[in-house]
This record gives sequence, C-alpha cells and structure tokens, in this order.
Amino acid sequence: MTSVLRIGDLAVEAGEIVAMLGGNGAGKTALLETVLGFRPGAVSLFGQDAASLAVEQRVALGVGYVPEGRRVFAGLTVRENLEAASSLPAVERRRQVEALLTEFPMLGERPEARAWLLSGGQQQMLALARARMSRPRLLLLDEPTLGLAPAIVADLLQRLAALAAAGTAILLAEQRAALALGVARRGAVLSRGRIVRAGPARELLADPRLADLMAGG
Repeated sequence: MTSVLRIGDLAVEAGEIVAMLGGNGAGKTALLETVLGFRPGAVSLFGQDAASLAVEQRVALGVGYVPEGRRVFAGLTVRENLEAASSLPAVERRRQVEALLTEFPMLGERPEARAWLLSGGQQQMLALARARMSRPRLLLLDEPTLGLAPAIVADLLQRLAALAAAGTAILLAEQRAALALGVARRGAVLSRGRIVRAGPARELLADPRLADLMAGG
C-alpha cells in the first residue's frame, strides 16, 4: 500500500490516525512544518516526492493543517474564516461552508460572530472546520487539545475518529499521550527531532518507559 505521507521513518496510511508524541522541543511542530513545506526536507505525499513542492501545491494535493493555538482570523466572522480557506468556485465554496456549519453546530449557531468572540473550544472547532474546507486527504494537527475542556476534547477526538473511518489520513501531534493513543492506530515518540519509539497504540500505552521517552530520558 502506498503511504499518504512518508517522512523519514514515519508513515501515515489512508484511514488511520498516527499519534506523534513528545514534549516541548521534541520536534513535533518542526516535522509538521516540513510536511507542509515551510521547512526543507525529504517528504513523500500520496506516493510522490514532494520535496520541491511549494506549500500551496501541497495543500492543492490534499494536505490540511490545524496549527497549534488555533490561529483563526480573529477579526473575521465564522463564515468569513471558512470562506477565506477555500479556492473552490463560489457556488461550491458556499455549499462547503454550509455543510460544515451544519456538521459543527456550535459554529452553525453563530456563523456571523467574530472569531475573537468565540470560546477556545469554538475556535478550535473553527480551526478544524477551516482545515476541512479544502477537503484534505491528509490532515495534520498540532496540539489540538491544548487548553480545551474535557467535553470539547472528547468531541474533537470523536470527529477525528470519524474522519479517519471515512478515509482521511491523520497525523496528530500531541503531548497528552493517553488521549492521542486512545484514538490512534499507531504512534511514534519524538525526542530532539528523532523517532525514539514507534509501534501500535496499545503497545505504546502499555510501555512503562513512555513517560521517560517523551521527556527525553
């Protein structure tokens, strides 16, 4: 099977969630930025060498990104944030916006609200919905549960599981190992930019060395 993403020893297949674990400074964000093209590096996307492709070309291939800290456009409305994330023709773009407003009720209830007025959880859902405007085949998420209430985290992880079940490949960068491995099929632990442990999620959860590995021990 051709991997949706391959970078170094890390691969992600269609329809699976891979948890990329590590503490602050482990290299998670740097790896995601390499996949996106913000940093140079050898990357294979959808079976082709993507090292020479610009960021917008990788997005056009089917890569979506939810950055750490959400980074929504604070002065724009929910609807405008979604519209700004798409290069689809106008009619199709509006259709996609309406579909996502229906899929995310907490956004659909406030489509004309400015993003800065939303709660942290609502902003995170907006960031996820915005990434989905391009209908990505590969979704990258950087610390998406950071600072969120447990109910919002549970909702977010359920949505990611549903996306994977529908065929989307997901690379989930997280410090909260138990949460990430609870929804992932496989996981990899990064330390100083290198994978120091990888395997099925259940094996990693049961590994007594996991905390030490994530701390760089």
